[in-house]
Amino acid sequence: MLNDLDLKNWKAYENIITDSLWLIDKRDSSKFNSGWYWGNFIPQIPQQMMLRYTRKGDWVLDPFLGSGTTLIESKRLGRNGIGIELNSEVAVKVKELIVKEPGDSVADVIIGDSQTIDLSKVLSKHNINSVQLVILHPPYYNIIKFSDDPADLSNAPDIETFLDMFGRVVDNLTLYLDYGRYLVLVIGDLYQKGEWIPLGFYCVQRLLERDYLLKSIVVKNFADTRGKRNQENLWRYRALAGGFYVFKHEYIIICQKK
Repeated sequence: MLNDLDLKNWKAYENIITDSLWLIDKRDSSKFNSGWYWGNFIPQIPQQMMLRYTRKGDWVLDPFLGSGTTLIESKRLGRNGIGIELNSEVAVKVKELIVKEPGDSVADVIIGDSQTIDLSKVLSKHNINSVQLVILHPPYYNIIKFSDDPADLSNAPDIETFLDMFGRVVDNLTLYLDYGRYLVLVIGDLYQKGEWIPLGFYCVQRLLERDYLLKSIVVKNFADTRGKRNQENLWRYRALAGGFYVFKHEYIIICQKK
């Protein structure tokens, strides 16, 4: 078993989502999951992934840590977490938040570039050689610019470069993910110059080229973003005029290392 679930009592796990369509009314804003970071994901995602694909004491790696949601949830669930964040200012704030979170599990914030960082050194600091789950929530190309660093995927000059950079991150971490364990990618598509760009599917293809087995694609709703807040009518008009549909979903892509 890759988790702590007792399948003899499987009916007791009503909190575990098993459908491929997630309709979540709002984010869990309890404690420190307050949404201060523009571009973070809802804590229900790492909650569900860790409950399904890890046991207490397992190690979880997040190479695009952002606001620290994965590490906060790993501490709450008794998992050990390592997060890598390129933006040093964001990383410092995340460290301050995680210190306030109770629990004995490790929650290590590392400042660095996930394309090139020496993960063997990062893991050896904790006397481990591998992790049991990887959760990636990269920039959705250039929708939000997170920094001026050229190593930041949100600064990629074009889609192909973005995908190459994403691939380098995957290559760098795959060696340290145990065989048979899971990689979870949270990604959305984008619309540019009158064309829908299937960014999520492009990223899936890069994963499949690297000997990952596609297990599931979950479609999760989102009803509101800062860029579209209080502009529903404007976006509806643009959709009608431009012949497109307004984004109301993103993907949670679950892959297993062969």
